[in-house]
Amino acid sequence: MRIDHEIGKAVSIYKDDGLLLLTYDYASAPKPFFHPLNTPAGHTMTVFQPRDHFWHRGLWFAIKFVNGDNFWEENDPFGSQVTIRPPMLDVSPAGAIEIRSMLNWTHPAYALAPIFESRSVIVHAPDKSCYALDFETTILPSIDVVLDRTPFTTWGGYGGLALRGHRGWQETAIEFSDGTTSSRPTGQTADWAHLTGVLDGGPDLSAGIAILSHPSNPRHPSPWYGQAGYGNFLCAAPLFHEPMPLAKHSRLCLRYRVLIHDGRLESDEVQKEYEIYGAKILPLPATFSLETLAEG
Repeated sequence: MRIDHEIGKAVSIYKDDGLLLLTYDYASAPKPFFHPLNTPAGHTMTVFQPRDHFWHRGLWFAIKFVNGDNFWEENDPFGSQVTIRPPMLDVSPAGAIEIRSMLNWTHPAYALAPIFESRSVIVHAPDKSCYALDFETTILPSIDVVLDRTPFTTWGGYGGLALRGHRGWQETAIEFSDGTTSSRPTGQTADWAHLTGVLDGGPDLSAGIAILSHPSNPRHPSPWYGQAGYGNFLCAAPLFHEPMPLAKHSRLCLRYRVLIHDGRLESDEVQKEYEIYGAKILPLPATFSLETLAEG
């Protein structure tokens, strides 16, 4: 893979044949995001700022409410995730690329950011039809906080790692680790969820994105919220059923593997990938201090 880091703006990762896999934009919007998120064959699977929800940008991570203040929708006043300095990049001997960054979650209601975040993204080299993106976030509150969502009625419950799929992605369905499917999951729990469907360009062209929740995550198996079809939305939503209080200087670590693939990936294949990922005993992230984050 090849890396193009436009300092202060975005990191793009390409296959060695020049095809773009993804761009991680950490500066142009109130929240960092991945868009485009492409399959190994070059099909774009994400949408950018659809008019129905202009704050939806590809793949991103956000919490709806922090102490009642909105960090999801971008209507004033709202919270932002500010990357403190350009991310650090590293390449493993196996060729995986890691993007590491620190963020302040700022809001007009606070003089000091209520949340600091340490974030790691590892992009694994693709095979012919699939590659993996490992997303890890550690949240450190500078004050006592309650992470919350809008309780579900006809909508709500979302917040966490979220995906908004391209509208050219059709006949989509959401499959779960227990073998069930749903076009509108509202709090169903599962080890993983898989949004899959067909694409324009040929009679048998299909693709999908699966999100795997690591078993070390709080409230695992994860609740899920989403919508197949026109919305093509999928969210690992640990707050769906209840809010989560965090004490000052405590840590919340969430880990997910995202599989982006061409063609059809059967449920038993996704399950096998989950078992490989879930068997990894992942160390706790290194301890960091408020002072370190504040200084950048």
